Amino acid sequence: MEILLADWLGKPAWMWLGFMGVVVTLLALDLGVLNRKDHEIGVRESLSLSAMYIAIALAFGGFVWWELGSESGLEYVTGFFIEKSLAMDNVFVIAMIFGAFSIPRLYQHRVLFWGILGVILLRAGMIAGGAALVSRYEWVLYLFAAFLIFTGIRMFVSKHETEQDIADNPILNWVRRHVPVTQELHGHAFFAREKNKAGRLALHATPLFLALVTIELADVVFAVDSVPAIFAITTDPYIVYTSNIFAILGLRALYFALAAVINRFAYLKQALAVLLVFIGGKVFAAPLLGLEKFPPVISLGVTAVILAAGVFWSLWKTRDQTSAP
Repeated sequence: MEILLADWLGKPAWMWLGFMGVVVTLLALDLGVLNRKDHEIGVRESLSLSAMYIAIALAFGGFVWWELGSESGLEYVTGFFIEKSLAMDNVFVIAMIFGAFSIPRLYQHRVLFWGILGVILLRAGMIAGGAALVSRYEWVLYLFAAFLIFTGIRMFVSKHETEQDIADNPILNWVRRHVPVTQELHGHAFFAREKNKAGRLALHATPLFLALVTIELADVVFAVDSVPAIFAITTDPYIVYTSNIFAILGLRALYFALAAVINRFAYLKQALAVLLVFIGGKVFAAPLLGLEKFPPVISLGVTAVILAAGVFWSLWKTRDQTSAP
């Protein structure tokens, strides 16, 4: 019993173990039951899975509210929706990655599933490091806030990458030079045996593996934005990590529905940019207003308004466009 009550980053071990148990169960259910066989995930299935993930995430938020109090509960919900919204921008990049490597929808879920395992480990390391810095050096939080404001402004005026930009990634070019890669897919395999230049059978990576590597690299870029964003809401590592991971878990399911109507969210990027500026700005505004922390209720309300405005404006401006096939 003592080990379950031991302190892990400010929370008893049983809370962390319980959360990881939920995540492992969801991943096992996803790959072992719901998607045991390769199949194309349609919009209806995607929306149903996404609704399930959101319901579980909000139920977990209820547990956080009950166990840690209303302020922590609001911070979790705010963090979840901010991370969910920022993660939606990943859909644009993921769709281009699959297009750049000609990955059919049949195998896309497999790539996203294994990609999430890397994300869980990556975010754990980044959040643990960020929590250690913020707890030791309070000024780091203001550095994060300034970075968010800069990132938001840059995001507002910049353009999306193209498939050619992704295919020409210097890290991918390095992988191609040092790892033999097949020209064609080999089912859902990440590696396959083919004859090398010497005529001998050798292990080769497939385009599916390159897509997986590229998605992991893309998440590193997105994590640089999203991790400071959630730390600007709360510095509690438990709330930061759990809201982050639940948002990412659900995104994988929602991807297949969003990818079909990606052209309808033309102004979502600008809304996310405004949201980043708001999140960073409130860190500086709180002490100027004599507040120890910006009220979570206001943060949640402003977040909802910004995102709703971005979505509705996008849908209105693109109402005459047809959805992508």
